[in-house]
Amino acid sequence: MLLVQLKEFCEKNGLACDFVRYKSLDISPFQVHRSKEEHKQAIFVLLSELVSAAAKKSSVISPEMLLKK
Repeated sequence: MLLVQLKEFCEKNGLACDFVRYKSLDISPFQVHRSKEEHKQAIFVLLSELVSAAAKKSSVISPEMLLKK
């Protein structure tokens, strides 16, 4: 759930994040009928996309951005 919230934060704030691979899996944490392996794959893909985005530039996600509301 936390990773999906980070994804939504990036999208809402226009940060340079690309979630094409995650979206192509067409799975969400709420789909209980999907297999455990499908959820593991989705988590891995989402995490790798978040890490890639964070590694690009420091302007992607800064501690100050996470603290402001």
